[in-house]
This record gives sequence, C-alpha cells and structure tokens, in this order.
Amino acid sequence: MNMIANMIGKGVAPLAAALLLTACAAPTFKQPDIAVPTAFKEGQSSANAVQTAADGSRWKQAQPAEQQPRGEWWLAFNDPALNQLIGEATKANANLAVAAARVKQARAIAGIAEADRIPQVGVGVGAQRARNSAQSLGLPAGSPVAPQTSYTASLTASYEVDLFGRVSSGVDAARSDAASVEATYRSVLLAVQADVAQTYFRLRATDAELATLEQTVRLREENVKVNQRRFDLGDIGEFDLSRAKTELATSRAEAIGLQRTRVTTEHALAVLLGKPAADFTAGVSPLLDSSLLPAIPAGLPSALLERRPDIASAQRAMEASNARIGVARAAMFPALNINANGGGAAGTFSEVFKWSSRSWVLGALMSMPLIDGGRNKNNVVRSEAALEESVASYRQSVLTAFAEVEDNLAGLRILSGQTQEIDDALVSARRSADLAQKLYTAGRSSYLDLLDAQRNLASVERAAVQLRGSRAVTTVALIRSLGGGWDAGAPLAVASK
Repeated sequence: MNMIANMIGKGVAPLAAALLLTACAAPTFKQPDIAVPTAFKEGQSSANAVQTAADGSRWKQAQPAEQQPRGEWWLAFNDPALNQLIGEATKANANLAVAAARVKQARAIAGIAEADRIPQVGVGVGAQRARNSAQSLGLPAGSPVAPQTSYTASLTASYEVDLFGRVSSGVDAARSDAASVEATYRSVLLAVQADVAQTYFRLRATDAELATLEQTVRLREENVKVNQRRFDLGDIGEFDLSRAKTELATSRAEAIGLQRTRVTTEHALAVLLGKPAADFTAGVSPLLDSSLLPAIPAGLPSALLERRPDIASAQRAMEASNARIGVARAAMFPALNINANGGGAAGTFSEVFKWSSRSWVLGALMSMPLIDGGRNKNNVVRSEAALEESVASYRQSVLTAFAEVEDNLAGLRILSGQTQEIDDALVSARRSADLAQKLYTAGRSSYLDLLDAQRNLASVERAAVQLRGSRAVTTVALIRSLGGGWDAGAPLAVASK
C-alpha cells in the first residue's frame, strides 16, 4: 500500500505543480482581430481618385511614404525656415520635455522590476552598548551589572524564487509600460512637429491674405484719388466719392483685423518653440504657390498599424495589462523566499572579523494567503477587466487612425477640386474687374458696377489664398495621420531632454 501511495504521490505531484503553474501564469497574449481594409477608400483608383497636393498625379496605393528620410518628413517641403523651426521645437518644446521625462521614469521603473530577478545583497556594520537588569540575568536584586559594548558586522542576502511567475510577469508588464511611454513620446514628438508645420503654414497663409488685402487697400486709395479729382471737376456727385471712401475704410479695417489673426498665430508658434511670445518675431513670408507642396502617397492601410505611434502605445498597453494578470494570479499561490545572513559579533571591533566570532543564518520561507476576504480573486478580475479596457482602447485608436487618414485624403481631394474652380473664377474675376474699370473710366458704367467687380475680385483672391493655406495644413495633417516618419525600430534617445 505504501508503495502504491508513493507511486501515486510521485505521479500526482508533478501534475499538480503543472496545473498550479498553468493556473497562475499570465495568459498568452492574443492580438485583437482588427478589420483592416485592403485600401483606403479615398485612395482607390477610380474616376474620383484622390489627386496629390503637388503635381496632380494619382495617390499611390501599394507604396508606403518612404521617399524622405525616416523621422524627417518635413524635409519634403523643401523649406529651410520650416526645417529650422521644427529643429528648435524639438529641442525646446515644453510638452516634449514632459514626455521625455516620463520616458526616463518608465525606464527606471522597468529597471526596478528587473532588480527582483537577482538576489538582493546588503552589508551592515554597527555598535551597541547596553546594560541589562540583574533580574533579567538571574542575579539577586541590586546586584551590580556592568554595561557591555558589542560590535557587529554582517552580510545579508535574500532572493525570491519565481515559482509562479510573479516576478517575470511584473518585469514583462514594466517593460511593456516603458515601451508604451516611449511610443507616447514619439506621438507627442510627431504632434509637436506637425503643429509647428501647420502653424507655420497658417502664418504664411495669413501673410498672403494680408498681401492681398494690402493690394486691395492700394486700389481703394487710388479710386479715392481718382474720384476726388472727378468730384472736384464736377464729373461725379458726392455719392460716388463717399462710396469710394467707405470702401477704403472698410478694406483698411479688414486688414487691421487680419493683423490680429497673424499676431495670435505668431504667439502660438512661439509657444511651440518653447519661447516667450515677446521674444519671438516671425518674418513675413506669404504662401504664394501651393504647387511646391509635396506629394504624399497614402500607402497600404495595414502599414498604418506599424507607423502610428499612438497605435504602438495602445499595443504595448495591452501587453502590459496582459502581463499584470499573471502578477495578480501569482499572488494567490505560495511565495518562496530564501534568506541568508552571515557575519561576526564581539565585544571589541578588532575581534568582530575573527573566525571565532562568526555567526550565520540560512533559511527559507514559503508563504501564501489563506483568508484574504476575496482580495486576490478580485484583483485578478480587475486585471482581466483592465485588459478588456486596453483592448477596446486599441480598437478605438485603430478606428480613429483610419478615419483621420480618410478625412485628410478626402480633404485634399475636395480642396484640389475647389482650387481648380477658384483658379478659373480668379481668371474671370480679374477680366471682369479690368473691363469694369475701363467702362467706368469711359463713362459707360456706374461706379457701383466697378465696385461690384472689384469686390468680387478681392473676394475670389482671398478665397484662393485661404485654399492655398488649407491645402498646406491638410497635407501636414495627412502626414501626421499616416504616422509621419516614425520608425518603430529606431532607438529613442531622450537623455538630453
């Protein structure tokens, strides 16, 4: 019977151990199923295919945007001023510095978790002087007891045997957290760079709009002079002169109002560069030609999951949550700690290190909870729910990413069509204004007809300038939504932050 019991025990013990290990280990991470389209809807070849922002060629489908150096997508705009601004922002932006500091924290936390993998060793040296009572020494009350001085020196070591994966799961979670924070840093970096570029192009578009308004003001001033001379000669009445002065004042007011827009945009750019608004002045540089904007191919939708740093961050967050399930499960099973303590104790310091003063202790402690009120069980449930949350967040990030790409592709398509129509309108408006001026000068039409033609031309010119700025901003937005030049394999250097 004893032999049978031993045989059963030998067979059951390994099986029980295997079951325990399986029960407490972190579950195998499973990548959530995401329905990835085969192509962007706005990028598919059709009669309504999206045109590039530069040369009117069709968007490419099967080639990721790799023409420019990875991480330096702004070089595609071939604008030295933009290059300089983004370089300054990368070095001095406050939000980027915050994200870099968080990367350092996350890496340090991962290092702390890694430390649990190796034995913890410490050393101690001390001295103690004490006097015991006579009774505690078994002597008659009132017996003289001399105080004693003792010196100790010790070397301690402790180590947790990772029986059920608590330590390894904790390390995996910390590593994934660090990777998630690094991806978040890259997301902030991309956001800062894109914000600088978009603010820069808004500023240049405002400069171009101001230039258009200033041209309109000069035209209005010339009209006032002409109408003043004609009024003085009696060719026209006061009504035409008053209308000319009104149009001049109105145009000047619009230009002054647009100056406020420029100032606030300039201040926003200063904040992105990490500079006080009072110490930064952007030079006037009108955005005159949208044909200089780069062609950014949309690439394959599946590549978006690898390029977008926010999706990478959500991916790592899922992996961290999955590893924490293993930590929570391990807390329900025994923990084995091995401790060792060796050293010496003597009445004088010189004798502490003698062989005769040696002492040592070696022990092992296995402990596990018996009654915890359901604490550990609920902690496992909480960890599993956290994984469900991170999976849902990942899915939402992916859906948002695809929507942003489609939005910007559609935006460029629509803006391209608008630009073509406004260019045609601009040709017609200029011709109309020129004819109206000639007819008015010849006395064959009223001043109201001239004003109407000039107003229409000014409106079309401003619309063309605004579309030019919108195309530049949307081009940057598309680059950002595609993940910019983010490279998941590139090392992240934030030590200087």
